[in-house]
Amino acid sequence: MQTEPSKQKYEQCLRDFLTQLQAIHIDQLERKWITLSLLVIGLFVGIITIDAFFHGVNPPSKVETIDSASLHLNKEFAEDNLGVQVDDKGAIIIRMVAGRYSFFPKHIDVPAETPLTFRWVSMDVLHGVHIPMTNMSTMIVPGYVAEINTTFPKPGEYPVLCNEFCGLGHNHMWSNISVIAKEDWTAPVKSPVKGGSNNE
Repeated sequence: MQTEPSKQKYEQCLRDFLTQLQAIHIDQLERKWITLSLLVIGLFVGIITIDAFFHGVNPPSKVETIDSASLHLNKEFAEDNLGVQVDDKGAIIIRMVAGRYSFFPKHIDVPAETPLTFRWVSMDVLHGVHIPMTNMSTMIVPGYVAEINTTFPKPGEYPVLCNEFCGLGHNHMWSNISVIAKEDWTAPVKSPVKGGSNNE
């Protein structure tokens, strides 16, 4: 059998390596720093593992694809479906498209202290979306849907900025979100003709 000689060869190589490792002189101070470094690495790996199992912090597994070249033909991201919409269950969903050099729609109104779901797509190149003073920052990759759940804690004007260089007009790529007090916000009315919202 060929597995026996290869196994013996592997064991011999391992024994030789351990013998050479024991022959190396490691100063006591170096040994302490190596031990400390390995403990810190072990701590970080442990924290990541605990977060993954108990807090649900993990890489995105639900990858939703879309054809960026035909967004205008897509039912969900058609022009009259962009902006703020309330579904049958009362959840607020905001659909936005990033394209050189703007976010569409340019302005939306959303309620404060309310769970919101943003769905972003790119019509051309890689874009980023960042809303200062919030935890919202993500990449919008062509061919994929970026979905973010967030809440705006207080009313105000929030700029939407592109934080990935996308061309010469990158500096002028922005949009605006007006966050209105929850009690003053009214849900957009669906248009009976187009089936979209009355947002810009």
